[in-house]
Amino acid sequence: MYQPPHFREDRREVQHALIATHSLGLLITAGPGGLQANAIPFLIDAAASANGTLRAHLARANPQLRELTAVDECLVVFQGPRTYVSPSLYPTKQETGKVVPTWNYITVHAWGHPQVMDDAAWLRTQVDDLTRHKEAPRVAPWQVADAPEPFVAAQLKGIVGLEIPVARIEGKWKVSQNRNAADRAGVARGLRGEGDEADAMAALVAERMNSAL
Repeated sequence: MYQPPHFREDRREVQHALIATHSLGLLITAGPGGLQANAIPFLIDAAASANGTLRAHLARANPQLRELTAVDECLVVFQGPRTYVSPSLYPTKQETGKVVPTWNYITVHAWGHPQVMDDAAWLRTQVDDLTRHKEAPRVAPWQVADAPEPFVAAQLKGIVGLEIPVARIEGKWKVSQNRNAADRAGVARGLRGEGDEADAMAALVAERMNSAL
């Protein structure tokens, strides 16, 4: 990915935190069937390999499964908050007019060799772990065990597991670091109150601005 130095995020714990929070990744393969991409929910196991191991499952009927058994490498893209940034948010607009629109965003790209896991016990652990992870914030979390066991067993037969020990991982936090302090403050102030993603981006811009002080 295009990585200007001021946007790089190389801290592994920060990269993994984005994956844990925004866990619906875009799984991309370039195999015999050509380019394919599917949105798949992932878990990251930080301790399983040097850069962490991604775990997921997909439908047995998904044609990308055949591609995963044929390729040496796949790519998974995770995206956090992203939002349009208007030039009107920069004080520089009033001073010189030399500003243009842009987008702010945070993203993690992870590459690795996919390993298909066609094992009922592995799959049950995976769906239990994924469910606990996503249901944890709820007042009354749903559990896989809440469903009838024969129904769960039948559902597991329709999916296949996936492990990707991450060989390479890159993070990019494009949150106005290339602007001067006044413009960054203007972005943080201007995005606040514009909606969930804009509010999240405002917090990210302010956080990076404060950490640079």
